[in-house]
This record gives sequence, structure tokens and C-alpha cells, in this order.
Amino acid sequence: MLKRLLTKPKKEPPSALSTLDRLHETLEMLEKKEHVLQKKISIEVEKAKDCTKAKNKKAAIQCLKKKKLYEAQIEQLRNFQLRVHDQMIVLEGAKATTDVIDALQAGSSAVKSMQQSLSIDDVEKTMEQANEHTENMRQIQEALAMPVGAAADFDEDELEAELEDMEGEELEEELLQSPSTVPAAPLPNSNQPRRETPHPASDVDELAALQTEMAL
Repeated sequence: MLKRLLTKPKKEPPSALSTLDRLHETLEMLEKKEHVLQKKISIEVEKAKDCTKAKNKKAAIQCLKKKKLYEAQIEQLRNFQLRVHDQMIVLEGAKATTDVIDALQAGSSAVKSMQQSLSIDDVEKTMEQANEHTENMRQIQEALAMPVGAAADFDEDELEAELEDMEGEELEEELLQSPSTVPAAPLPNSNQPRRETPHPASDVDELAALQTEMAL
């Protein structure tokens, strides 16, 4: 019991965020001190000028000595600031590295958990079921597309032959009903004697001429 009381409890190491906050506070404190020393230097410079005007050389030298001391303190503070900056950069880099590693570990754990819930057998079974459903649907669509009832008894060859006969009849009717192409007569010329305009050929003559051409 006494040993436990005398033993100091182990302190947990500070976190990166708390350490960065403390370094920022230290840096701000050093900057404030530097600002105060800059003001003191300005005051001593003004005092030295006043002493010089008053022909008090000894007092002017004392003011310049204080100015040098303040400048030395400022130089020391700047070195401290540089070290604090360096420590902050190192700590921020270490924190970024730790965050990346934690994120990668979390991602790896998530992938592992997902893989444990799946197996090769389950994937193959799912693919087989999907292929089976697709094949069944294709067969259903083909069955629905097949003709039924009276339409299933129609002869396609007979229908095509009938269609060809109809097309031939329509072509023959178009040839019989098409007017003959007679060239237009030229306009009469007053200097030339008039000729009698020939009468157009009758329909019977046109049909005979057409049949003669088809026979050739």
C-alpha cells in the first residue's frame, strides 16, 4: 500500500494536437516579447538622441549599450522561434503520416470485413443464378413471339408468291395507263409555211407499239 502511494503514476504522452497547440502558444509568447524589446530599443534610441543634443555623451552611450543588450535578446528570441517552427513542422509531418497510416489501416480492415462476408462459392452461385434467369427470360420472349392460332397455319412461300403476282399486276396496269410521251411541237414561224399538226396516236396504237417493244 505504501509502495503504491510513493510510486508516481505514469503520465500518458501528450497528443499531437495538444503539443501543437502548446507550440503555437510558445511561438506567440516569443513574438510578443520580441515586439516589447523592439519598443524598448526605439525608446533608447530616442533617449540617446536627446542626450546627444544635451551634450550628455555618457548618458547617450548608456542608452546605446541598453539598445545592444535588447538587440542580443531579440536575436536569442528569434533563434528560439526558429527552433519552435522546426519542431512544429516535424510534429505536423509526423501527425500527417500517422493519420495516413490510420486511414489505410481502417480501409484495410473494412475490405477484410467485406471479404469475410463473401466467398467464391457465393459469387459463383450468384452468377449462375443470374445466367439462368437471363436464359429463362430469353426463352419466354421467344415463346411469346411465335405465331399462334390461325396465323401459325399460314404458308410463307404461298404468301410470297401471291405478293409477287400482285406486284406484277400493278406493274402491268401502270404500263397500260401511262400516257405516251410525244415531243412538243415547235412554235410556228411566220417566215415558214404552216404544216398540219399530226393527230396524236390513239390508245390502241400505243398499246400495239408497247406490245411490239416487249416482244423484242
